[in-house]
Amino acid sequence: MEIAVKFGQFLLSLSLLIVLHELGHFIPAKIFKTKVEKFYLFFDAKFSLFKKKIGETVYGIGWLPLGGYVKIAGMIDESMDTETMKQEPQPWEFRSKPAWQRLIIMLGGVTVNFILAFLIYIGMAYAYGDYYVKNSEVKDGVWVQNPVVEKAGILTGDKILSIDNKKVDKFSSAIMSDLLMAKTVEIERNGTPQTITLPQNFIGQFIDEDKRNAISLRIPFAVRGLADDSKNKDILKAKDIVVELNGQPVKYFDQAPKILEANKGKSIPGVVLRDNKRVPVQLNVNADGKLGAALGAVQEDNLERLGYYKFSRVSYGFFESIPVGIDKGVEQLAGYGRQLKAIFTPSTGAAKGVGGFYAIFNIFPEEWSWQVFWAITAMLSIVLGVMNLLPIPALDGGHVMFLLYEMISGRKPSDKFLERAQMVGFFLLIGLVLFANGNDIYKLFFK
Repeated sequence: MEIAVKFGQFLLSLSLLIVLHELGHFIPAKIFKTKVEKFYLFFDAKFSLFKKKIGETVYGIGWLPLGGYVKIAGMIDESMDTETMKQEPQPWEFRSKPAWQRLIIMLGGVTVNFILAFLIYIGMAYAYGDYYVKNSEVKDGVWVQNPVVEKAGILTGDKILSIDNKKVDKFSSAIMSDLLMAKTVEIERNGTPQTITLPQNFIGQFIDEDKRNAISLRIPFAVRGLADDSKNKDILKAKDIVVELNGQPVKYFDQAPKILEANKGKSIPGVVLRDNKRVPVQLNVNADGKLGAALGAVQEDNLERLGYYKFSRVSYGFFESIPVGIDKGVEQLAGYGRQLKAIFTPSTGAAKGVGGFYAIFNIFPEEWSWQVFWAITAMLSIVLGVMNLLPIPALDGGHVMFLLYEMISGRKPSDKFLERAQMVGFFLLIGLVLFANGNDIYKLFFK
């Protein structure tokens, strides 16, 4: 069921982004009286799942979910319809239109992507507001879950003060991506500030470790459930919070492994918080230093009630949400720009993290959440917009590059040149797709 929910979100988000991107090309083409022969969601190699001709355009759904396209008459595109290009140009064809009109048509898709992302962020600010923990509330520091981060010098209990000299005011999911892109991090350890310089290949090391989280808020040892072979099955209950082990206080889960490791195979006294009461228990530690208990999540209101963190809630009116949403969109765009720069810098090792469709599928949660769905869709819309602007023939950015050359120089590249460039770009794209999805396959089966 969880896979079906993930796939449903993935398919809906992908379909929405593709249709709106192609609509961005379709609308200006129609405005400039350019014939659009096809409008497709997904590719229709050999056959279509659905198609219907309305007016001069065939609308359809292909079977290959690698994207979508609009086929504009008189344009050298992925269809490589060279026979049409050998005929005399017609007034309704793309190649017959002024360069500025062709430029607007080609920029339409990415323009819609960016507008969509900003509209989503504005809508989310209005609908959900902001919900976060002030960094000053993280009094006992962060939980470091990745050995690569520990090796770099950041330890559990450290407070993150600034990243690349930018003060951290809010502890949110963005702090992890900022950390991965950072060169320096200022922390406070035992009341003493210090600056840590991260290695240049920090991202590559993080990817090799193949653990999703770098740092997070420290959380209590809440029991979600017990393993069938756990000797504590009749002792611990779901929703218990372990607060003491062998006479030592356990405020956070990350304090438990060290105590349990030191008491392998032993029976030790403990205390759990059950129904708001401290209950003494006698716990059995197995040979692996475990209790056979799965770690559970604690809701934000319970974390507040138990005195762990105070969550800040900010609501925005309609007009207030506009600048807030724009700021979030700009921040996301800048962040992706930094990621792209890291990917094209071999020394960072970031290219190993490039993922294909499985990686995109995997970022969706197993439970349906409209808030998470829209946040991911907005992020993917920015990614799609930026990627399509890359100056690679066969992408929108490649067409834009040649159009700008034509407008500046006054010379239009020949159709033969554009055909060859399109072919080169097509093979480059195939290479990128194989590389990205190959990374997915490698991580899935060999890591």
